[in-house]
Amino acid sequence: MKKMMPWIAMSLLAVTLIAVVVFVFMQTQNGNNTDAHKSAAVVEKKKTADEIVEVTSEITDIKTNLADTNHILQAKLSFELADAKSKEDFEKIKEITVKPIIIQTLADTQPEELKTAKGRSDFNTKLTELINTALPEPKLSSTSFTDFLLVSM
Repeated sequence: MKKMMPWIAMSLLAVTLIAVVVFVFMQTQNGNNTDAHKSAAVVEKKKTADEIVEVTSEITDIKTNLADTNHILQAKLSFELADAKSKEDFEKIKEITVKPIIIQTLADTQPEELKTAKGRSDFNTKLTELINTALPEPKLSSTSFTDFLLVSM
């Protein structure tokens, strides 16, 4: 047994050393991933108020029935586009192309879908996708309600 004791001690030491090296390596890798996420977040800079206004368009007079005809919606929507050129193009076609898409989408929407913040957010996402498919170049970043009045009759 005395002859095996050094071998057992060396084996335990080797296994411990390997475990420590693996642990340190894994911690280093996790640290590098969080640094990469932080640097990516730093690269994305926030827009100033002037930049937001420069790329935002509005439709202010939406009044329509929802899928349940006992409910009427009056709303204003804002649209954030990728750049000023996209906004110019959007302005030209918003009354003849975008507004009908909004009205048709609302006609298929149940009032319950728009009563929660999540429902409105989902609607805005759906609307953004539908409008982007109708635009010559899909440059619409987001859609949001700026005024919202849902009335039941």
